[in-house]
Amino acid sequence: MCLFTIIDNIYLYGKGEMFMEFITNPVLIGVVVMLVLCLLKLNVMIALLVSAMITGIVGGMTWSDTMSTIISGMAGKNNVALSYILLGTMAIAIQHSGIVTILCHKLLKVFGDNRLVTVLVLAGVASLSQNLIPVHIAFIPILIPPLLYVFNKMNLDRRALACALTFGLKAPYMVIPVGFGLMFGNIVATNMSEHGMAVEGTDVWRYLLIPVLGMFVGLMVATFITYRKQRKYIQTDFDLEAVSSEDLKMQPKHWYTLIAIIIAFGTQVFFRTQFNNGFGLHIGALIAILFLVVTKVIPFKNMDETVSGGIKLMGSIAFVMLSAGGFAGVVRATEGVNRLVENLNIAGTNHLVLVFILIMIGLIITIGIGTSFGTVPIIAAIFVPIAMSAGLSVGATVALIGTAGALGDAGSPASDSTLGPTAGLNADGQHDHIYDTCIPTFLHFDIPLIIFGTIAAAFIL
Repeated sequence: MCLFTIIDNIYLYGKGEMFMEFITNPVLIGVVVMLVLCLLKLNVMIALLVSAMITGIVGGMTWSDTMSTIISGMAGKNNVALSYILLGTMAIAIQHSGIVTILCHKLLKVFGDNRLVTVLVLAGVASLSQNLIPVHIAFIPILIPPLLYVFNKMNLDRRALACALTFGLKAPYMVIPVGFGLMFGNIVATNMSEHGMAVEGTDVWRYLLIPVLGMFVGLMVATFITYRKQRKYIQTDFDLEAVSSEDLKMQPKHWYTLIAIIIAFGTQVFFRTQFNNGFGLHIGALIAILFLVVTKVIPFKNMDETVSGGIKLMGSIAFVMLSAGGFAGVVRATEGVNRLVENLNIAGTNHLVLVFILIMIGLIITIGIGTSFGTVPIIAAIFVPIAMSAGLSVGATVALIGTAGALGDAGSPASDSTLGPTAGLNADGQHDHIYDTCIPTFLHFDIPLIIFGTIAAAFIL
């Protein structure tokens, strides 16, 4: 069956039953509505909730059942929301400690006006957050807002920084089987094995090298071509040139702040490595905040102000993640994903067309839910049986699942891999989530992922 036959099957000039079922699929409609609303600059949280409601109603659910499903889906993201609020509070405390001024002074001496090196170094730092120090986006609200002064002095285009951060948050755990990379490999392997295709978790990364190569190409294009030119921003925090030499000396409060950072990250790494859970982020951030209060880095009378600042900095990302959990719950409840595959009628398709269609199905699923870890079970349940019936190899199937998952994580408005960079880069209100993070990351990562993932699964693996 060729591509044109498939198009005929789902198109039929708008008159066929299959075409109508395809365009009225609840998941497809929900994702399209969400993307359109986001492009129209409606708040992402509201866009997700509206899309979830529409998905449920189109999928045959009642208003009451849809709302109940959204709320129950949100419950699974409560721990993530709390961790982001605590991290935001800690980030505000660190900024008020005065260590930000010293950090900016030191980094300006190190980087000077070298924008390209700065972008690549930041991509490297973000990459370490997935394996060497597995804290994921926890470092962003602490590290990035203080550096905005440095970036502004360089006239560095923050869209390049958004791409660098998203690359570092995504690519390493696909191809480095340590930390989050080991977790991701095990999730892929477990779900593939459950559906009849055995693979070792430690082997998953080998089959994802080619798709990640596409992401690397996208990063290079963003850094050296697309966003190479200067872009001016307004300095809103302070003027480093007006800071006295006394303010640049390390004082006890600065050392206490560094200790608090070590406590926060160290506790998270301990819990991740010893107990394989993310509760260390909550506990570490809470202990660090209390430590800053006890050492008077945060005056007790300023606690309400500090917590309010943390909510302002990271509260939006917390509620977006909650809304994404609700949307994901509705998607699962409608079973629209299985219907989407059935409507396409891809049985007997040649490998190239089959791989491309499956990757695009993965894009539709993951860009709405916004997580690769969370969508692997959904994708694997669909992809593995189809891949086995079509005679695709284990490696090709891993590449399909990994690529499909990465598409949502790298370019979705609801992904923490895009929300995290925005939270840091928009600390001064000069970075738009959709137009400065999501569209750049979609263009530079999702398009190469589709191309390189298709080539890997259809021709190489």
